Amino acid sequence: MKAAAWFAALLCLLLAATANAHIASNGFLTIHVDGTRLSGSIELAMRDAELAVGLDSNRDGNITWGEVRAHQRDLELYMRSKLIVGDGTTRCPEEFAAVEVNERVDGNYLWLPFTAACAGQVTKLFVDYHLMQGIDPSHRGLLTVTARGATQTGVLNGEQVIALEHPSAWRAFTEYLRTGVWHIWSGIDHLLFLLSLLLPAVLCRRDLRWEAVSLAKPAFVNILEVVTAFTVAHSITLSLAAFDVVRLPSRLTESVIAASIIVAALNNIFPKVTEGRWRIAFAFGLLHGFGFASVLADMGLPPGARAISLVAFNLGVEVGQLAVVVAVMPVVYAIRATTFYRHTVMRWGSSAVATLAFVWLVQRAVG
Repeated sequence: MKAAAWFAALLCLLLAATANAHIASNGFLTIHVDGTRLSGSIELAMRDAELAVGLDSNRDGNITWGEVRAHQRDLELYMRSKLIVGDGTTRCPEEFAAVEVNERVDGNYLWLPFTAACAGQVTKLFVDYHLMQGIDPSHRGLLTVTARGATQTGVLNGEQVIALEHPSAWRAFTEYLRTGVWHIWSGIDHLLFLLSLLLPAVLCRRDLRWEAVSLAKPAFVNILEVVTAFTVAHSITLSLAAFDVVRLPSRLTESVIAASIIVAALNNIFPKVTEGRWRIAFAFGLLHGFGFASVLADMGLPPGARAISLVAFNLGVEVGQLAVVVAVMPVVYAIRATTFYRHTVMRWGSSAVATLAFVWLVQRAVG
């Protein structure tokens, strides 16, 4: 009981620390290159801008248009300190226009248009992106560059040099593969759903209690069934959404994803489906696919490489997913017969996951 109490206390601390970790933090950098001139915009979520520069001057919890305009200079200084664009050798000084507000599906974003004059012809674009550094480690910058009639997209991470040419199929493949891996590793909600279904894979239900499986084969088969079902399901809806065949509202998708975690976690505490958990993985995996598709909606699929970019992103998701399974499940199998695993991890761990998912559900449904 003492171990369970300590474990519960630790999980409560984790809940407090990660209750808002699921909220995507994205910045959108758009750049058009025309000879020696750059033009474009940077978008930052209102909530992120508040954390970065403190827009809410009177601390009443409500950011007004007047407060936004009053912090124009602060926003410009912050952008210049955390974002550098150049021609590969020197910085191209930015001139910002008046801040505006752009509404996206996940809330309001501050939109700062800018122009920049470079010393010479821009043949390579240098970007040094550090927005939200030290504030939100999950933040990512999504870049769209248009030059010479070609459009490139990518995820920004520190210093990058972008060759201004038609992107090769290989470059598109590696970029979207890396994005897929990053997304599943940072998408704690997707991982918690999958792990909630995998925790009982090394156990079997006998006489109304969980018991360790005696052989490795049944556990391996259960893991394979769950992972395969989840993969097939989200691949279907990811593809349909990426090519605009079927789309669901973002708030509905994210809410159902949170609900799926609650169902999977509570099933470990109050078992209703003890065999064939792959059916749960497949059914809710269809909804998780729409969640993955939201990333591609933000990035866009590059013209001329849509199919290969989609395949690469989906493959990246699978690589990231399998890496977590390979890292976690051998440990789980090794401790499956312990009281700590069967009672503390299964009961208290699943309870904590269900609680966290409930917080997400409320935030996503009404936020």
